[in-house]
Amino acid sequence: MTSEPSALAGDLADRIERIRAAIDAATARAGRPADSVTLVGVTKTTPATHVYAAARLGLTHFGENRIQEALPKIATLNALATAEEVRRIRWHFIGHLQSNKARSALENFAMIESVDSPRLAQTLDRLAAERGQPVSVLLEVNIGEEPSKNGFRPTELTEAFAELRSLAHLEIRGLMTVAPQVDAPERARPFFRQLRELRERLVAEHPAASLPELSMGMSGDFPVAIEEGATLVRIGRAIFGERHTP
Repeated sequence: MTSEPSALAGDLADRIERIRAAIDAATARAGRPADSVTLVGVTKTTPATHVYAAARLGLTHFGENRIQEALPKIATLNALATAEEVRRIRWHFIGHLQSNKARSALENFAMIESVDSPRLAQTLDRLAAERGQPVSVLLEVNIGEEPSKNGFRPTELTEAFAELRSLAHLEIRGLMTVAPQVDAPERARPFFRQLRELRERLVAEHPAASLPELSMGMSGDFPVAIEEGATLVRIGRAIFGERHTP
């Protein structure tokens, strides 16, 4: 097993501690318990050795955007880690998922946060049925209705939600969004609030749907997202620094 240089571990420890302190402060402002928010470390372009160092520091949830990058990284991490460490780690798929890579996603990720169309939902449901176990998913919402982004527009999701809930092997845990890029965190607040309100409308119209998770907020705006109800925050740069060259 390869040990990480102390400088890397120390830098990661400081970064993670600062983020957890910011999470604690945001949940306190919102009147929520600190453990109501899960920190997901986004590892895009981050070497597996750095991810392992973060795991040794107690981070257990990691997010990846691309299957082709994720699979060798997961394999390397599993080789570095002990069996107990591997059991604790939960991988979240957070990027656009092509249907032809859905099987690999099911086999390697604990949650798929980016279900962005009925077609993908149906594909995942069929593959999960073949495996004999449900798949935990979030429905991605293009809350800013930006043409360049994937995800259900809010009205589309409202119309499709009953059909999505009928998929027996799809465990819909909540909603996810990537807020529009803005020049100040406070300007992202209306988008986070809209996602929370959309979740509340869906639950009101479908009382059996609890939808406990809201995945929203990244390195630049996660405290605001938490104040508006985020339960999962996806943090890359603030943990691992600027993206590495692949």
